[in-house]
Amino acid sequence: MHHRRARLTAMTRTYTIAGATLFAAAAIGALLSPLSPTAAAPADDLHWRSVNVESDEQFRGLDAVNADVAWVGGSDGSVFRTTDGGSTWWDVSPKSSDGLLFRDVEARDARRAVVLAIGEGEASRIFTTVDGGQSWDRTFINHDPRAFYNCMDFWGTGRHGLAVSDPVGGKFRIISTSDFGASWQRVPRAGMPPAVDGEFNFAASGTCLVTAGSTQAWMGSGGGASRIFHTRDRGLTWEVTDSQIPAAPAGGVFSLDFKSVNRGVAVGGDFTKPRNGTDASAVSTDGRQWTGGGDLSGYRSGVAWLLDTNRPILVAVGPTGSDVTYDRGRTWARFSTNNYDAVDCAGDGACWASGPEGAVGVLVR
Repeated sequence: MHHRRARLTAMTRTYTIAGATLFAAAAIGALLSPLSPTAAAPADDLHWRSVNVESDEQFRGLDAVNADVAWVGGSDGSVFRTTDGGSTWWDVSPKSSDGLLFRDVEARDARRAVVLAIGEGEASRIFTTVDGGQSWDRTFINHDPRAFYNCMDFWGTGRHGLAVSDPVGGKFRIISTSDFGASWQRVPRAGMPPAVDGEFNFAASGTCLVTAGSTQAWMGSGGGASRIFHTRDRGLTWEVTDSQIPAAPAGGVFSLDFKSVNRGVAVGGDFTKPRNGTDASAVSTDGRQWTGGGDLSGYRSGVAWLLDTNRPILVAVGPTGSDVTYDRGRTWARFSTNNYDAVDCAGDGACWASGPEGAVGVLVR
């Protein structure tokens, strides 16, 4: 049995991460500590403005297109879209999608998007739309009961992309598309290094696999090992290195983001220890080697660069709040205690976050 099936048997609400069922306290706010004197908010008055969806689903899938347009994917088969900055949300869910766990949304604009549902066997599916969700095509369904797809990402205009499954036969499985997600092919496994026993991806925010440039991609792992895999040829061959974030049955690398092919950051921790952010970040200045970053104020499942500024600003989110860094990840400070799972920043500088109970926020700075 995979280590990813470790359980925290607490209270009532059920969250699924990388195939594991995590029972978390329904009153999770009681677990969250207030801002400590040593984690004072930075001078900039960062805060989240709520633009919640009228839903009780958990939104771990998120894509911020710009300040007006964003898409979210939910824990019970729902996909919602806004085109007015979150004032109005439209339910654009695929038909007969009830019960699917949409954990990754990759949108090109207000009309074109690709969504990934995670799970073992045929629960892993990919859908595409080109008309704002009025209709969807199911372009991939996983027929291998051993596979469990967690994340996907696309390069540039969205023609080429990858999706990753937990290891099958001792190696992570990669599928690729060259037609905007309309069809998917399994990438030969010869170029993938062997997985460590019990190693897997976390499907916590759709960002365990990310792309940069025109051919490079990275993916993070946890469980039996906490590592970062890197490809320079769109997934044909990979190299792997330690992440510097400690491995644990429920811990490792949860999210990555890259400002360029050289400048990257990874965050994570252990989701059973949400207030422990020690050694929960790592940074890279060459896209290949990783060093430990600053401590976070808790476990973090999502991270994103702010893209409209020359300042090296990053935001990380998780159940105990949000952290910001102005020095490329060397030091972090918490600025919010809002519970979010995913964060994404668009090219126009707009940053969105999403999480449990229909929570969606827009960053105000």
